[in-house]
Amino acid sequence: MAAQGARERLRRRFRGSPDAAEASPEREGRAGPEASTAFKEKEKPLPRLNIHSGFWILASIVVTYYVDFFNTFKENFHTSSWFLVGSALLLVSLSIAFYCILYLEWCHGIEDYDVRYPTLIPITTAAFIGAGICFNIALWHVWSFFTPVLLFTQFMGVVMLISLLG
Repeated sequence: MAAQGARERLRRRFRGSPDAAEASPEREGRAGPEASTAFKEKEKPLPRLNIHSGFWILASIVVTYYVDFFNTFKENFHTSSWFLVGSALLLVSLSIAFYCILYLEWCHGIEDYDVRYPTLIPITTAAFIGAGICFNIALWHVWSFFTPVLLFTQFMGVVMLISLLG
């Protein structure tokens, strides 16, 4: 029975529950107001727009301009069915991402949507990887070996732009 109690104290300590401070024997003498403020104190979040995200957004804009991305996309859209599959997967991925950011986090205040809805993140990731593969196949005849580099730069720019929202 003592092993069961020790196991429960260990679980509470690793979960970070507030009653773990009272339950652990090594903190019995320090259960004052400073112990309760340690759980309430959070780290200051990093600014959303920093040098790293600014670089990727700027690099994405430069790549879009210099390789004439939208014109190339418009000219090659009807030549391959890989564009349609990639566009559908990208639409699925972005709609789930905007659902998480706009609806769950902004409207309902659910910040830990990955804990509450654990299947959203793997589905979004799989759809985005599938879209990236389809777009690489569809645009390979245009930019050849530069296609993965260009699409990765576009991907990072979009991810950093979306991270500014949420």
